[in-house]
Amino acid sequence: MFATLPDLLRLLVVPVFGWAALRDVRTRRLPNRIWPPLYLFGALLLIWEVASLWPFAGYDGRIFLLRAAISLLFVAPLGYAFWYLGAFGGADAKAMIALAVIFPTFPAYEIGAFALPLVDTEVGVFSLTILTNTVLLGLAYPVGLAALNLVRGEASPSMFFARPVPTDSLPDRHGRLFEAPDGPTRNGLDLDALRMYLRWRGLALADLRADPEGLRDPASVDETFDPTDGGTHVGPRTDGGTAVDAEAGGDAERGAPSRPDFDDPWAAERFLDEIDHGAYGTDAATLRDGLDVVAREGRVLVSPGMPFVVPMAVGLVVSLTYGDTLFAVLGAVGLV
Repeated sequence: MFATLPDLLRLLVVPVFGWAALRDVRTRRLPNRIWPPLYLFGALLLIWEVASLWPFAGYDGRIFLLRAAISLLFVAPLGYAFWYLGAFGGADAKAMIALAVIFPTFPAYEIGAFALPLVDTEVGVFSLTILTNTVLLGLAYPVGLAALNLVRGEASPSMFFARPVPTDSLPDRHGRLFEAPDGPTRNGLDLDALRMYLRWRGLALADLRADPEGLRDPASVDETFDPTDGGTHVGPRTDGGTAVDAEAGGDAERGAPSRPDFDDPWAAERFLDEIDHGAYGTDAATLRDGLDVVAREGRVLVSPGMPFVVPMAVGLVVSLTYGDTLFAVLGAVGLV
């Protein structure tokens, strides 16, 4: 392989993003400590290349500065903007910023008779190519989910967005409920928020499903616990803690109607008031609707979502080998 030393060093990022993608799939959590070294690594490579091109007298030096400026001043802030608007998670935005710093311009690798990436662009901002490839890969996810649902015989209007799963499996799953008591919804309860609520009450999901009417009474909340961040890697409480007040009892014990009109059903408002951070945008109404669904249904629709770092890692590999997919498609139809 022939390439500049900075471009060869950039390949070290590929296994890092591969590891991040695997961890994101398994836990939906990425440690913050992985990003600063990547930012520093990219900055050092950038300084190296700037020094080699100084004093930028020729075309190559000026075009390098322009492309680096676009990557650092447009693509990197775009990652922050997507996070601010709620389109990205925090780790997704940090990963995009890292790629903008590490890959401001197209790298070049000669392997025998091949020069990679195969498809370059007129703009020449490599982080932008990674982003467009990532978005195209992300758009394929709903099609794959629909195909999986069809293979399992689960054809429905929502098969592009969600799939039915056993309710008892929710503690080990990621994603969002795709249904409310009155039918499908794209704004259902986040499963991380569900785990936070259960840990706050010291309950397992099986406990909630065993006595939903009793636990719907806000007076049943006694001692509460650390809700954590809702990640599956934490696991349920194992100290025997419970939030059901034995003296208050459930509705069935008191002979109350099956759905009394509590001021704060499920103590949802109290939960959101007591935790010291948000619950993934969950409000009290969404939490109550989600709890009502998981308490009564044996199977629920879940939108699993796709951690953006996963298509980003694949998009990085595609960009380094094939190049800009969108540019190639537009070229094939005569638009560029």
